[in-house]
Amino acid sequence: MRLLFLLLLPLGASSFSSTSTPPLPAVPKVTLSPLPTVHVYDHCPFCVRVRLALGVKNVKHKVNFMANDDADTPTAMVGKKIAPIFALEQDGLVMGESMDIIKLVDGDSRFGPPGQILPGTDRTDIKAWQKSVQVLLRTLQRPRYVATGLLPEFQTLDGRHAFIAGHQLPPHEKSEWKSGSISMQDKLAMYADAMAKDPSDAISLLNDKLVELDAMVHSADYCSGPAGGFSYDDVDLWSRLRSITIIKGVVWPEKLRAYMDKLSAVGDVPLYDEMAL
Repeated sequence: MRLLFLLLLPLGASSFSSTSTPPLPAVPKVTLSPLPTVHVYDHCPFCVRVRLALGVKNVKHKVNFMANDDADTPTAMVGKKIAPIFALEQDGLVMGESMDIIKLVDGDSRFGPPGQILPGTDRTDIKAWQKSVQVLLRTLQRPRYVATGLLPEFQTLDGRHAFIAGHQLPPHEKSEWKSGSISMQDKLAMYADAMAKDPSDAISLLNDKLVELDAMVHSADYCSGPAGGFSYDDVDLWSRLRSITIIKGVVWPEKLRAYMDKLSAVGDVPLYDEMAL
């Protein structure tokens, strides 16, 4: 039902009413020829930042989902395995780093009026919240990314194994996970155990944390009141929160859920509710 709702939701509409907040304005579609291409992983929040920004600016673009074990494609473009990568053929431009990409696009009048994305407001409260849920989200999200079998970067066993090999589960730290001291078989077993474990307590804790965050979010349209509209605060926050929708059983507070749905529609970046585990 949520998927049908989003398909019917027009730009600028919201399921959460706020008399004090102007909605995000609808902007004309920008179509360059050839279209810019964004090379991404679907689960990657840094990739989502760029997709969200292009969607809010209504810039038509191509999305190339790279396989997670494909190092050759990004290395050929920028010299190493990273994402996102933004390519603009007519300028001979290929670049990485999500915020640099967004600043370039939002500063170029070919992509619509410059400055549509407002400056961030240094939300130390939200940054502290993000840090407080880091271990919890790694525990819940990472196994589900590979377990769904639906994300484009994980369509092959090699792609899934490449992710597991490089992404630690708590309580392990990244340095230990990549040191060679933990065998691949043990890593696979830990991912399997994480999916098999009853997540009820962890999800209950996450639900409580989302209530905390709901109080920090200004409205369904943008998270920071002082910003006065969609800003870099939203580019970062929404892109990180999107991955929570892959966790079945999460209870979203009304305003925060409306925020997720609204920016999903306006930014043209689907949520994971329909494949949640």
